[in-house]
Amino acid sequence: MDANQAASNIDASENTALITELKEQIVQLQFKVCELERGLLEHARQGFLFDTIANDDKMVAHLTGLPSANVFDIILQLCQRFEIAYYLGWRVEILSPRDQLFVTLRKLRTNVSLKALAWEYKVSDTTITNIVVTWLLVLWQVLVDGMMNQLPSRQRNSQCLPQSFATFTNCKAVIDCTEIRCAIPKQFAKQSMTYSHYKHYHTLKGLVAVAPNAVITYVSELYPGSTSDKAITQHCGIIDQLQAGDMILADKGFLISDILPTGVSVNIPPFLLKNQFSREQCILTRNIARARIHVERANARIKRFKILDFIPHYYRDISSKVFQVCSALVNFQNPTLSETESSLV
Repeated sequence: MDANQAASNIDASENTALITELKEQIVQLQFKVCELERGLLEHARQGFLFDTIANDDKMVAHLTGLPSANVFDIILQLCQRFEIAYYLGWRVEILSPRDQLFVTLRKLRTNVSLKALAWEYKVSDTTITNIVVTWLLVLWQVLVDGMMNQLPSRQRNSQCLPQSFATFTNCKAVIDCTEIRCAIPKQFAKQSMTYSHYKHYHTLKGLVAVAPNAVITYVSELYPGSTSDKAITQHCGIIDQLQAGDMILADKGFLISDILPTGVSVNIPPFLLKNQFSREQCILTRNIARARIHVERANARIKRFKILDFIPHYYRDISSKVFQVCSALVNFQNPTLSETESSLV
């Protein structure tokens, strides 16, 4: 074999090795493309995942009602301390627990329809229902039953008493009732119970209590809209947590002094019995209004959860838990009252 033929054989061998190497690289690139395509398809199939907004606090707040992803993860950790029993009896595994909580909070905050969520995540309506109701019940157990089952003592309230409560140092809670529009009951007897003469449409009604520092400390179940403030206060159980020396602030509709335990008082704005209020009555009315603004702010925040815009028939059985969970979530938002606030005095 001469030198030229040997060189030709070497070049052919090198070309063969190069071609083989290039083919291997092409196969690897094709594999990576397939992986990327599979990932994109998986992402599209799973829908809008929490990780896509986790770094955007404004979007987290808009879609969940929580101020940040850190707060979201704290609530998730609280929920995962317990074994989750799914509402329909079968586990949902197509979405992670983090994204199942995200779906539930999106429903509470924005009231996006279950059908839209099912289409977005490429699952059945039944799967979304299983997720939302399951996590609603878990949130209720953890945040409501576990954290809002006892009014704080006057001693604890006194440690964070704002200046607007300078004349109400023994205040245990500020209470108010709020109404939520609901579907007209099919039973004629129940229609008169839910019709609110104040709102002039059918409602459900619940009692909210806040501590002087504006934290929501108690939320009742929902009652038919025609139920009086006094009847709700008497029935919901809040007065069982009051002790001698306690005082609660309320609006004029709470004529409840006769049903309170001995030694417990209620402070409401005075009624106009003469042509005009006296100076002392004006001062009392102003002070009560400045203190009651906290519960009104709390009610406004609760109703920013759009699921409470209207309670349809099929949510009636869980409406109280929906209302209570939304109220509990408000406590995780940025406070309405700053530590140094003095504008209310």
